[in-house]
Amino acid sequence: MWKWLHPYAKTQNAYQLCERLLPWFVISAFISFTVGMIWGLAFAPSDYQQGDSFRIIYIHVPSAILSMGAYSAMAISAFIGLVWQVRTAFMAMIALAPIGAVVTFIALFTGAAWGKPMWGTWWVWDARLTSELILLFLYLGVISLYASFEDKQQAGKAAGVMALVGVINLPIIHFSVEWWNTLHQGASITKFDKPSVAPEMLWPLLISILGLALVMGAIFIRRLQNEILRRELHRPWVQSLVTQTKRK
Repeated sequence: MWKWLHPYAKTQNAYQLCERLLPWFVISAFISFTVGMIWGLAFAPSDYQQGDSFRIIYIHVPSAILSMGAYSAMAISAFIGLVWQVRTAFMAMIALAPIGAVVTFIALFTGAAWGKPMWGTWWVWDARLTSELILLFLYLGVISLYASFEDKQQAGKAAGVMALVGVINLPIIHFSVEWWNTLHQGASITKFDKPSVAPEMLWPLLISILGLALVMGAIFIRRLQNEILRRELHRPWVQSLVTQTKRK
């Protein structure tokens, strides 16, 4: 079933796949992210309680959701690398880590900015906020641990173990509003049977989530290509590619 994935364990094939996918991701990301942001920030109706201040939802919610999504993808890459000893998986893991860290920081920053007018304070040690902050530290920990090893294969294994251990934080983030009495509101868009967000506000939000996911995907693809080139610089195919680029 997964045999079609096996060729992409080879770094050259993975690089070539990234080269084919990148233009599609860039174009799709530009269209969907632009539409979602303009629709949400300029044309979606104001909230009856929060007024226009609620519009930060179109940045905060996508970044919060995708901070966990990126960590899940990073952990899956780590698992593949550890179990099947796929070097490309470790490269994908470390290519994802800084992207996830930035998105997590955006989620925390926009959450604080939203919390100030709603709660009267920038920060509270709320279960959701605290577990999201721990997620940022986990990203930074993976990045730091990977950078501390000269042998990048060993670095990938060590950072991969840390990434897998950190997965336990994801359900804590997701269910924190149900397990504890917190200031953070409960699920809104994940209640598919009856979302508590009006359709005219929900659709631009969903498009914004898709747009940010595609933006992250495009950045990840380019970062993975760069990581492959750094790690495989001694390979003939990389040297040939560099030579061709210099000639252009």
